[in-house]
Amino acid sequence: MTGKTNWERFFDAHAPNYEENVFTKNTMAEVDFLLEVLDLPAGGSVLDIGCGTGRHAVELAKRGYKVTGVDLSAAMLARGAAAAKAAQVHIDWVHADATAFALPVKYDAAVCLCEGAFGLLGEGDDSIEQPLSILGNLSRCLKPQAKVVFTVLNGVAMLRRYQNTDVAAGSFDPLGLVESSAMPPQAGLAAIAVRERGFVPTELRLLFRLAGLAVLDMWGGTAGNWGRRPLDLDEMEIMVVARKIGEPA
Repeated sequence: MTGKTNWERFFDAHAPNYEENVFTKNTMAEVDFLLEVLDLPAGGSVLDIGCGTGRHAVELAKRGYKVTGVDLSAAMLARGAAAAKAAQVHIDWVHADATAFALPVKYDAAVCLCEGAFGLLGEGDDSIEQPLSILGNLSRCLKPQAKVVFTVLNGVAMLRRYQNTDVAAGSFDPLGLVESSAMPPQAGLAAIAVRERGFVPTELRLLFRLAGLAVLDMWGGTAGNWGRRPLDLDEMEIMVVARKIGEPA
């Protein structure tokens, strides 16, 4: 990888503090829920895109699953590798952009959680092509009928939250559902300009279908409140459950 993007710079600097975020505190319950939904065979393989410090990857590996974690940030992956070593589990770590990786094996399931990659736009990324590239990469890595779980930013909540003044100021693009802001990766560091993309359910169904994935369910997916429940219009995240289209081998 050459020339760090703003998101890579952000997460490299944020890695030491990532586990302090409130949304990282429900890992075991989240993995319980994922295993209910994914229909994994015993010892099956899971691809974790935007795995960060590996909190889901490590817990899945502790339960006997074969896990590959992909992330843009080398510093986040280093934290994940340390956690895996401490837990005495093996995980394959891949330092790559989620829009531009290729893996030699096919997986039984995949996850992309807490905006790990999907919708985190680089400076020049197109708001349609970036998520579609991630989904295309993911789909190519899955066995037929494999399930995936994503949690993505809720574009409906964005539309309800922002005003015309925000559009005029350039902090929100209603046509692409893109937020633009500058965030410090941790206290005392300079803010980094970043762009985040929200999604509405109808376009999620279309994007997933274009990548060969059939959406099975969409639920409220805000961290700490996962469940088979309707989406609240103002909540942070949407959960998408989908299946790779195609006959099993």
